Order: sequence, then structure tokens, then C-alpha cells
Amino acid sequence: MMFNRLSFIALGASLLIAQCFAADVVPTEVQMPGTQQGQAGNFESPDKCDNCHSGYNKTNPEHEPATGWRGSAMANASRDPIFWATMAVAEQDFDGAGDFCIRCHSTKGWYEGHSTPTDGSGIPAMDDNGVDCDTCHVMTNTDNSDPVLQGAMTAPFIANCSDKALAPTGTCQGAEEGFYGSGILSLWSASSAKLGPYVDADARHQFMQSKFHRHVDFCGSCHDVSNPVVGDLAPGNGTQPGAPLVISSQDASGSPNVGGSVVDKAAFNNPPYAYGVVERTFSEYKASAFPTTQVADFLSLPENLRHPGGAIEQTYQAALLAGTGGNYADGDIRYFSCQSCHMRPVQSAGANKRGVQVRKDLPQHDFTGGNSWIGDVIKYQNSRSQLRLGEGLTAAQLSAIDLATERAKQHLQQAANLSVDGNLVTVVNLTGHKLISGYPEGRRMWLNIKWYDGDEQLLREDGAYGPIGVTVANPAGGAAVEVESIVDLTGANTRIYSAHYGITQAWAERLVSLGVSGDIALAYDRFSGEVVTTLADLATGSADSVAESFHFALNNRVLADNRIPPYGMSFDEAKRRNALPVPANQFGDPGVGGVYDYYDRLTLNPPAGAVYATIDLLYQGTSWEYIQFLHLANNRQSEFLGAEGDNMLEAWLNTGMAKPQLMASITWGSAPVTDDTLGVSSISTGYLQQSGKGKSQTTTYIASSTITVGDEVVIRALVQEASGELEEGALVSMNVTNTATLESFTLVSGASDSNGVAEVRWKTAAPNKKGNGGTALGTYTISVTDVSGSWDGVPTSSSFNLVN
Repeated sequence: MMFNRLSFIALGASLLIAQCFAADVVPTEVQMPGTQQGQAGNFESPDKCDNCHSGYNKTNPEHEPATGWRGSAMANASRDPIFWATMAVAEQDFDGAGDFCIRCHSTKGWYEGHSTPTDGSGIPAMDDNGVDCDTCHVMTNTDNSDPVLQGAMTAPFIANCSDKALAPTGTCQGAEEGFYGSGILSLWSASSAKLGPYVDADARHQFMQSKFHRHVDFCGSCHDVSNPVVGDLAPGNGTQPGAPLVISSQDASGSPNVGGSVVDKAAFNNPPYAYGVVERTFSEYKASAFPTTQVADFLSLPENLRHPGGAIEQTYQAALLAGTGGNYADGDIRYFSCQSCHMRPVQSAGANKRGVQVRKDLPQHDFTGGNSWIGDVIKYQNSRSQLRLGEGLTAAQLSAIDLATERAKQHLQQAANLSVDGNLVTVVNLTGHKLISGYPEGRRMWLNIKWYDGDEQLLREDGAYGPIGVTVANPAGGAAVEVESIVDLTGANTRIYSAHYGITQAWAERLVSLGVSGDIALAYDRFSGEVVTTLADLATGSADSVAESFHFALNNRVLADNRIPPYGMSFDEAKRRNALPVPANQFGDPGVGGVYDYYDRLTLNPPAGAVYATIDLLYQGTSWEYIQFLHLANNRQSEFLGAEGDNMLEAWLNTGMAKPQLMASITWGSAPVTDDTLGVSSISTGYLQQSGKGKSQTTTYIASSTITVGDEVVIRALVQEASGELEEGALVSMNVTNTATLESFTLVSGASDSNGVAEVRWKTAAPNKKGNGGTALGTYTISVTDVSGSWDGVPTSSSFNLVN
């Protein structure tokens, strides 16, 4: 067989290696501290939460906690086809690795003891809700800083540094440090109370206030991901050069104690950021200036970070709803946390029960990121009965997924800003982590630049995306499909932002010595599909050789990472957390004690005769190269997971191949005006008026230049070609400015309809009962700043008044 699935059993100095299809006992290398299986009690079904927390907000259903969650990647983590296809290969590479994956993708399944066999075949249908309500609402801080709310953790599964070696001997910075990452959780089980941030919740269930739920470390519980196998067994423990030394089962000569006690394993002696790099989203954030920057201090940030319509500005605007200048409604300080951006506050009730108060800082439970394609893939597999878990999606779930898809596209457009000065183009990171972040395999962002002459003839396209000359059979049947990808991955004028991982020669040699098959293919030719490198090739190579690989369970080195750092990212903190760019001298080369640039500048290379260029920043969630790997690397010998590579390929091919999404665009030079040039002929403002009740309720647009504060301003732009023909599918960017304060922001419309109307809405905030806070009153001007496609450059404008 091509791949080994391994069970390691230490007997003295020897190893017995057995080939199997899934582990029934989780290897100690895979186990991690925190609350263990059976210690958290029974998780309630989210269906029970739906009874109160959905179905009542007809205007903005995504403001309902349950509806927002239903469409999110968290709710659908156990359905995620990428999860299943990736775990299939991981189980082949290291038998038992699936337990690590299931821990986050089916939290109920894991905590209720259903993670074995570790291929996921033991997870029952009822555990199909990914990261569910109870997971977050019984979480406590692993540092045990709350004197009352302390989750179930027993020795040796204590997930903090209270009993660990401290720096400089160990990687822990202090005894009070908690472990955050890899789904290492400390879950409350002393009562049935749900935990949340409010002290005055009028709930129909038991509840307790938890300060941790607003804490900047809360989301780090899952969003640093570290491989415990690599962290313990691999030479160097899967760290970046210069990072603190990891305490593991390896002896002075570097030989690991395979199958030894958990007390010696890396995961039990070090914070997750210290070893086995997979994802470092939380560490990227923690190394930045944002965890200590108050939202109320937004206006003190650099101007290019305050870009109107960007994620940081949108987070600030949302926080103003509470009427406290950016803080929480109860006066707690709001920092630029994960929650502030990915759970932006809205004005809404949190439940459907009579008397439940309408809050102005209700966190929207949508957890929106940039994953705009996964919803279509899930829906496709659901329609084909291919979902490994959670098929039979209801109409409510399908609707929630659609809403989430549109939010993700909008979120991508808030993540970056482009500017051009001469032949210099600058890409500014408007997020709190690297741009881009998250699971690195297959995710990429790049600049697509099309150069034109004065006759509108395309001279050259940099970063072109399209057919690459590969045709594959469609697993769904019918005609073969021509694969699309970035045409030239290594061209001199191609700028791609991504991370690339791999395996070192020393680790490959050790794996082979432990019995891993040298036939494992580490890489495939993206055109022919032929094997480029095997584990044996690498193991017998020179001592300094490395091989790029998509093998999630085996990779032990970050080979390249040019993703743009967040604002204020400290070199020292990023180094300690294994979150540095690779090479580390990019983005201003700050060195020890320094801070990285939060933007990238590159010099354009116009071809001769170029008059203008369109510059688009594009994002793709999963590339052909990764899908090809998942398809070819699956050896199809697992009864439960053997078809997941084929199913993933089919879904990717038949849902648009994870079509690249536009994040930002700008023009170099000046485009000649043609009949195809787009412009906005008029802008109107108004509000939505509801009439009727229940199923007969209707919503009508009322045009008006006077809007009451607290209402939603509806802005409609009429998009036309130069010929006068109405344009469908265009996005309009508009700058909105308060003429008194001169504060401004950018709104981006949805695609224009068949009547040429592009609409965007802006929710204003009313002042509190004492007349404080709320959106500033006065006159606002609206000016067009861009139209997708070929904009005529005319800044069509309008205005409206915001009154009490």
C-alpha cells in the first residue's frame, strides 16, 4: 500500500508498527490537556437554543444569535468537506491524527467520547453541529483566573503554566499563563448555567456572567493550531528558527519517547504557540498592537488604517451603537478583539421572549470571516447525499448559509486597501491578523494587473487566473472540466501572498526509521499529477534539504510566508510565538525590538505602451493545487474516508472551483472613455417602511433625503454604461462624509440589479435615554469613488440629513 497508518507501541528500545485504518485508542502524541471526554456533561442540541434565539427578526434575521450561527463556518465545521478530505490523508499519515481534527470540528462528538475510531466513523448524526452553542457558552479561561468559573481540568491535563517549567528553562512566560489554541478548552460543568458577558440577562435558563467571553484571549482557544505529533516527535519540534526550545519527550540526543506517557509530551509542557506550527491566527493578533488598543481610540490610529469601509473602521462604527464612544454599553472597555470584528455589535433583542430587552451591543453570532465558497460546496454535497455528516439541511439552514456567504464576500472587501503612487502600489492590511490568515493550505491572495494601451488593447496580464491546460474527468459525469488556477505561479511580475509548509530531511529520515512508508508522495506536478517527490527521496537527501508538502499531519517547517503582518506586530513576540514572516526580514525588516510594517509596497513594471492598468486584489479559499493533492493523496483504502478525495474534487469542480473573490481594486493611469465605461447617473436615499404583520408583512422603500437617527439609511445608485444602457452586476463604492465633523467612511453596494440599481444600507444608532452617544446628526454627503469594471471617474454625489 502507498501510505502507512501507524500505531506506535514502545517496548523498551523497539517499536512495533501496525498498519490499520483508524485508531481505537488515541496515541499519547495526539492527546492534549484541558477538559477531557466525559467531563463536560451532555451538550444540549442547538435545536433547543433555536426555540428562543431565532425566528423573530424578520428584517435582519442574521442578527438572531441562532440564525447567524447556523450559517457560519463554526456551525458547519462538521460538514466541511475540506475537513473530511484533509483528515482522510492525515489518518493515513499518522494513525490517530483524526482525534486532533475532530476535537474542533465536532466538539460535541469529541467531548461525549465519539472521536474513536479516529477516522470519524463513530460520530453519530446528532453530533453534526460543528462548534455548537454549548461549546462556547460553557468555556472558562484555562488560566483559572476567575475564582468561581473554573472548568473541569484534572492532572495531568492541566492546560496552563501553573505546574510547568517557566522561561528561560521552559516556554511558559509565567505561572498565570493559560493554554490557548488547538481546541484545548476548560469547560464549566459545576452547573447547567450558560455563561455569557451580561449580568442582566433575562433568560429562561440558568446563566452566569463570564468576563472571559469579552476577553481578547477567548477566541485563541481554537484559533492557534499546533500539531502535537510534530511538536513532540519531530527534530526541532516544528518551530521557527530562534524560537524558545520546546520541552518534549525527546532526550538529550534528540530521540523521542514514542508512545510514552502524556506527562512528557510537548502538548502537556508548553503553550500551543510554542510547537508544531499549523495556524497562527491568534498569535499574529497577540503579537500586534490590537489586543491593547481600545476601540474608542480609533481616531488615533494611522490614517490608512482608518480607511472608510475597512474592517477596523466598520468595527468602530458598529461599536458606536452602544452610545459609549466605542466601549460596551455597560461601560466595560472594548478592545479591538476577535469578537469586536467577527461578532460586531448590532441593535437587537437576543431572544423572542416578551420583555427581553433590545440591546445596542448584542454580539452578532455570525463569526464572519473570508470563507465565501464553503457554503456552496456544503450545499452541493448535501444535494448529492455526499456529506459525511449533517446532510438533510433544512430550509432555515440553507437560508442561513446563503446569508453567511454574502457576509463573507463583504468581509473580504473590508480586509484590505489599495493605493497607487506613481509606479508604487501599496496593499494595506486592515485586519487584526496577517493578511491572509487561517488554514494555509490552498488559501491565497494575489494581485491581478491588466495593462492596456490607448486603444484598450490588453498588453499583458500579471497574476492571470484561468485555464492552465489541464482537463479532468468530472466525477459527477458529463463533459470533462478544464481546470482553472493562477496561470504563472512564479512569474517575475506575479505577487501572491500565501504560506508554504514542508518537511525537513531530518524529520523525513526519522519518519522512515519509525516505519512510515517512503512511498508517500510529498508533492504532485500540478499539470500531469505525477509524483514529484517522495518521503524516501527526501529522507536520503542532503541534511539541509526540505520538501514542500500539503501533508497537514507531517509538515514541520514553514518554508515561506509573505502574508502581510497586522498593525504593530512585534518581531520579538512573533518570534516567540512562531508567527514570523518567512524570511523574517520582510515588511521593513524590524529585527529585535522592532515592529513590522502592516502593508506591502511593490514597484510596478508597466509594459511599453501602457496607458492604464486595472489592479485587483483577489482571494481564493482553496486552490486547484490543494484539491489535486487531496484527490491524489487519498489511497482509497479506508472504508469510511476513501471517497473523500473524489467527493472533494467533484464538489470543487461543480461549484465554480472556489472562484476568486474581489477584495479591492484601483486603477493605474487613466482609462479612455468608451461605450462600455460605467458611471452612476444618480443617487437616491431613503428608508424601509414595514406594514402588516406576520406572513402578510411587507417592506417598502421610501425615498427621502431626511432620515431619522436610529433608522437604516438606504442608498441606491443607478449604474449605466456610457451608451445609457442600464448595467447589471456592478459594485459601487461610495464615500459618506459628515459635513460638520468631516468624519467619513466607505460603503460598498451589492451587485446592481437588472434595473441598474445598486443598493447599500447603513444602520445608524440612536442616542441613549439620556441623549448621549449615537450617530452624529447633520448633513451627510455621498460621493461615488469607484464602480467595478471600467469606471468613468465621475464622482456622482448626493446628500441627506440625519435628524432626531
